[in-house]
Amino acid sequence: MTARQDERLLDGPLLPVRCRRCAAEVLVRKASWEQTSIQWNAEARAACVGIQDPHDTCPALRSSIQEAALNGAVQVME
Repeated sequence: MTARQDERLLDGPLLPVRCRRCAAEVLVRKASWEQTSIQWNAEARAACVGIQDPHDTCPALRSSIQEAALNGAVQVME
């Protein structure tokens, strides 16, 4: 079953970000520099080699998201 992306409550779109380490691709939205929403899918979870706990974020992916925000690929909404 595929979940439909619901952006009704978001100020901006979820944008794809690919991890530099394992190439897992997730959808990301940054409401501020401190707050990041990440939407995982089964393929990304299977590809990620840096996630230890399902409630954590991989440090390499976190770094890729930060880089995407700094270079403007992901807009920071604040």
